[in-house]
Amino acid sequence: MTIDKELITLWLREMVRINSVNPVLAEGGVGESVIADWLVKVCTDLGYEVQIQETAPGRPNVIARRRGTGRGRSILLTGHTDTVSVENMEGDPFDGRVENGRLYGRGSVDMKGGLATILGAAAALRDQTLAGDVFLGFVTDEEYASIGMDALVRLIHPDAAILTEPTEDDIVLAHKGFAWLTLTTQGRAAHGSLYERGVDAITHMGRLLNALEQMEREVFPKHEHPLVGRASAHASMIMGGLGLSTYPDRCRLEIEHRLLPDQSGEDAIALWEDVIARLNAADPDFNASVEVDFTRPGYEVSQSAPIVQTLASAYRKVTHDEPTFSGMFAWLDSAILGRAGIPTAIYGPRGEGMHSAVEYVELESVFRCAEVIAEAVTAWTSASR
Repeated sequence: MTIDKELITLWLREMVRINSVNPVLAEGGVGESVIADWLVKVCTDLGYEVQIQETAPGRPNVIARRRGTGRGRSILLTGHTDTVSVENMEGDPFDGRVENGRLYGRGSVDMKGGLATILGAAAALRDQTLAGDVFLGFVTDEEYASIGMDALVRLIHPDAAILTEPTEDDIVLAHKGFAWLTLTTQGRAAHGSLYERGVDAITHMGRLLNALEQMEREVFPKHEHPLVGRASAHASMIMGGLGLSTYPDRCRLEIEHRLLPDQSGEDAIALWEDVIARLNAADPDFNASVEVDFTRPGYEVSQSAPIVQTLASAYRKVTHDEPTFSGMFAWLDSAILGRAGIPTAIYGPRGEGMHSAVEYVELESVFRCAEVIAEAVTAWTSASR
């Protein structure tokens, strides 16, 4: 399999130079429309049929398809086109400079390096005869609510997928889910001198903060997943109070739970409902509620799954080494693919600085991943459905 390293580097540099900051996450974020236009041209030049799927105004998915010659299995190579903010980055976040084998800039590792592996694999396969269909899916909004992948799985249903998030060259089999919750304590407003009338909602919230700390110390460590460790939760934002001389009538605490692959937002809610019931039983003046603002499940695929075994065999063929199977703490779009019945392996290049002041991807890792993916696509699509 011939990988065009110069072309992949050129494509990656061009993508990093395109501002695609998620507009929900950053004021002035321009979104994914410009990089989508660029991808349409590249995929068309590679001989793919290209479809634009609007996921929100000015925020298109790009879905490219190469039709196979027969009854081979279909596959999706996919990743997201949005990035987080460039605020507080060092230097020019869009320069795409190359130094010591690393390409720098916002999105270089998260995850335009992964997109470059997809395009590099597609270019390597351009003259190959494939029995099964190959889909390339470039989706919006993974950094916030994943409206792009939600839309993609409503439109296509390949036999398997490879998600090219940065995995340090590991094959990732599992990742965590998350739940964003709001806890609210109700107090009773009164003049600051009227202690017999006022009920302090902020003080009552302190009891829930103590419960959160106890979960971190005593509850979550009891259950460890072999690939992603334990669940966790943290306090993100707190709001309350009417003035210095007034008992606060309400306090709101926004928290995030990171969930194990077999846990759900309902599990997190149940934890808090139990805590609230116990606190209310001990103090009738204690009044609190919990609600889910947004949640996504985790994901796990078996190491024996056919797409995982195909990818692992391709890795061995290219690298002459054994792959490392691991898990990831972060949430990924693979959870949406899995829930849609599309078994997904996660595999992408090495790098550092996701969401940080300095971000880079290692180019040799990008090239290697592209070659492994090309080999995996060849093997997967050659097998009958």
